Amino acid sequence: MLLNKVNLEEKLSEMVREKDQTMFLNELYQILEQDAKSREEIGDHLKKKDTSLTNSFNLDLLQTNRIYHVDQIKKICVDYRLRFLPSNYFKGEIPAEAIAEIKRIETTHSTELKGFRILAPSKLFKLDDKDDPILFAPIGNDYFYLIHKWGNDLHPLRKYLMWPFKNIVNLTCLVVLLSYLIALSVPEGLFSKNSSNAQFFIIFFFMFKCSAAVVIFYGFALGKNFSNAIWKSKYFNA
Repeated sequence: MLLNKVNLEEKLSEMVREKDQTMFLNELYQILEQDAKSREEIGDHLKKKDTSLTNSFNLDLLQTNRIYHVDQIKKICVDYRLRFLPSNYFKGEIPAEAIAEIKRIETTHSTELKGFRILAPSKLFKLDDKDDPILFAPIGNDYFYLIHKWGNDLHPLRKYLMWPFKNIVNLTCLVVLLSYLIALSVPEGLFSKNSSNAQFFIIFFFMFKCSAAVVIFYGFALGKNFSNAIWKSKYFNA
């Protein structure tokens, strides 16, 4: 039986490859462990109270179509009756994609993001007493950078359904319109044989008082307020 000769160069190469593979695996495990730890720290940061108003972004790397002024955010909140609150009030699950995007931005900008805010319907917040959340980070001077959006889109009619709750003028107009329609639906001759404009306005005024009383009772009983007053409120009864 013939034995193959030992090639010392090949043996040395094999030893180097084994060592490199072992080092590569160890480095890979360390990277994965650091990455998991980093993601966990970001998740914990999102749940902690943080009143920071600025972040050290590299302005040259920001996407301009993701920068929003607080007035623009307020308008969306008022139109759709949403809240814009610190992330620690958010009771929904922050998706892994959002955390990955935060990590990517932190790496790209060589900074640690803080002061996160979330734009979402009231029901998704742990208010003091899953529709379409959007995660923001403050840039400074009342500007915010959109980090990530997840969940389902808002109902297309939500803006119109929430229109009466924007302010007292809108709500009054709705009550007047409803009272007028109810007064029109009252059969003629129900209260007297001869109908007149005076009778119609009496019925309309009566319906208006009843409707206004119901709205006022609902508002005070449940502690509700108008959208332009609650968009940054952390309280449930608002």
